Amino acid sequence: MTIIDLGGAGSNAATPADTAGTGSPNLRGYLAEPAGQGPFPAVLMIHEAFGLNDISRRQADRLAAAGYLTLAVDLFSDGGMRRCIVSTMRAMASGSGRAFTDLAIAQAWLENSGRTNGKIGVIGFCMGGGFALLLANKGFDAAAVNYGRLPKDPEEALAGACPIVGNFGKADRTLAGAAAELEAVLDTLGVEHDIKEFNGAGHAFMNDAEEGPRILRPLFRVMGIKPDPEAAAEAWQRIEDHFARHLKD
Repeated sequence: MTIIDLGGAGSNAATPADTAGTGSPNLRGYLAEPAGQGPFPAVLMIHEAFGLNDISRRQADRLAAAGYLTLAVDLFSDGGMRRCIVSTMRAMASGSGRAFTDLAIAQAWLENSGRTNGKIGVIGFCMGGGFALLLANKGFDAAAVNYGRLPKDPEEALAGACPIVGNFGKADRTLAGAAAELEAVLDTLGVEHDIKEFNGAGHAFMNDAEEGPRILRPLFRVMGIKPDPEAAAEAWQRIEDHFARHLKD
C-alpha cells in the first residue's frame, strides 16, 4: 500500500487537457494493490468529509483484498480538511471546480497505469458518495454510492449514468428520503441500479470506527452517526457483488 504523487512530475498519467493546470499542485492518493500481477479491475475511491484517514485507507485495503486496484484520492491534499472542506463542498454543490479536476486526474492515473483490465468503478462515502453520483456518467463502468447527497438536479446529473449500487441508513436524519428519491430518478432514467435503505442504520454506518473530533462524538451518537457492523457487512457484500458483475472479466 503506497502514498502516490498525482499532482507532480511523478504521476504516470497525463492531466486531462480540459483541466490542465487547475488541479491541486500537491495532489496525493493512497494506492491499495491486490495480490498478484494483474491486470486488475480498478476503483477510484472518494473519502468522507473528514478526509483520507485511517478509516478510508482500511476501506481501500478492503477493496484491494477483493481484487481491485484501488486509488483513494485525497481531495484535501493542499491544506487539509480545515482549509479545503468548504471549497470542496462548494464544488460538489456546483458540479465544477478543483475537486472535479483532481478526480479526473486520479481517474486518468488509473486508466494509464498499465495495470487495469480496462474496467474502472467509482465509490464514495458521505461527501464522497455525492461526488460518486456526479461522476457516474463520466466514463466509469460501475458506481457505489454510500449515504451520498443527491445532486440539485438529479435527472440531469444522472442521465447516462453507469450501473449504481446505493446504501443508505433509514435512521440517517441528514438524508431523509434520499434513497427513495434516488431510486425514483434512476427508474425514470432507465439506469441500472440497486438501492437499499437499512433499518436502524444512521449516517456513516459503514465506518469501522467512530471518527471526527472527540468532543463532537457524543453528539454524533445522538444523531445516529456511528458504525453499524451488521448493516455494514451486508452493504459491503452488495458493493462487491455489484463491482464483480460490472468490473471483473
